[in-house]
Amino acid sequence: MGEIELNKEEQVVTIYSDFFLYGDLATDILAKEFTQEIETLWNEPEGIIELDETKYVVQFKMKGLYSPKLSVEDVLSNTNPKNNYYRVEDYSPLNISWVDGIGSNTGYMFIENLYSGSTTGAHEYGHSLGLEHPENLVIIGQGRPGIMYPRGTLVDAEYQYDPHIKPGEKGGTIHPMYRRVLQQDIDNLNLPKLIKKNQNYIGQFTSQFHPKHRKPEHV
Repeated sequence: MGEIELNKEEQVVTIYSDFFLYGDLATDILAKEFTQEIETLWNEPEGIIELDETKYVVQFKMKGLYSPKLSVEDVLSNTNPKNNYYRVEDYSPLNISWVDGIGSNTGYMFIENLYSGSTTGAHEYGHSLGLEHPENLVIIGQGRPGIMYPRGTLVDAEYQYDPHIKPGEKGGTIHPMYRRVLQQDIDNLNLPKLIKKNQNYIGQFTSQFHPKHRKPEHV
């Protein structure tokens, strides 16, 4: 989720988002690294939109905050569209990270997904802005995959976990680290439509505080 600011004089549209990380595996360093990677990837394409026949640069400005004392009430009472709340743990019942729906300001991050260059944060942020996975998950011959392609997508060999593996076999699907935010992803945000409606935010308040999920005990 983010707050939209339109600057007509400088012809810039800025989306402001802050990330509050809590949970046993959240740290101040992780909050900053997680946020920096998201901001870098979303600014990388130097996105452009058109409003009333004028081109505007789209830029993203973000803050990462370690919030070990975050409470349920903090999340439930939030009315600031910049705020996104993610729990970070070493166990996920889905074995992946997720946000609470398409267009969401809350979620659960699996620490194994958050290695440097993973693009997981940027992918989940795309969901929080309202983007879904593309319908066609076979994009062999189409070059670098956009940020919203999920694990299991069939891509050119150079973007696979192992470029020597046959597409679709183990190791022959998209490696998330090769995903990038593309102009098409910026287009899919439909910012001109939101701005013309005088809506100053993108995404929704799902406002869900996540308890820690624990590994099931096996007897």
